[in-house]
Amino acid sequence: MDTTRWLDDGELILWKRLQAVAEFLPASVDAQLRADSGLTRFEYYVLAMLSEAPDHTRPMSALALVTNGSLSRLSHAATRLEREGWISRARVPSDRRATLATLTAAGLRKLEASAPGHVEEVRRVLFDRLSVEQVRALNAALAPVIDALVPAGALGESCPGSAGAGECPPNG
Repeated sequence: MDTTRWLDDGELILWKRLQAVAEFLPASVDAQLRADSGLTRFEYYVLAMLSEAPDHTRPMSALALVTNGSLSRLSHAATRLEREGWISRARVPSDRRATLATLTAAGLRKLEASAPGHVEEVRRVLFDRLSVEQVRALNAALAPVIDALVPAGALGESCPGSAGAGECPPNG
């Protein structure tokens, strides 16, 4: 007896489209960042997540969570970012096993210089192709999927005046 709940035609098309977005969107953004800024998408995201943190500092474990990177991957990226002078790392005095990563002034300047090209690429491949209503609907449709996949608080999202990710305004 087959109890598999196979995808119907519409679900299969959506699944294939999500797979394509998951593969091609990050590759497009990564190529733009590498060409224009000499950063990988992951390195850019590390700098961005540090820029959003209080005092531009996060424990490496928390930074790994919000960037969806393993501690090993984050450590490799942090080594390069530190070598460039864009972040600094320091042990937590009260917990010698914990390390804090801090965005430096040079790192903030690098992020600010890299952001316009990055945002333009994201707009070019995603937002310029969707209406305001489609962005709102996509936000709402993806919210429960994100809730099922991503640990609470890992995205560091907030929408001012909004109760949840599905209610974010299109540019929120």
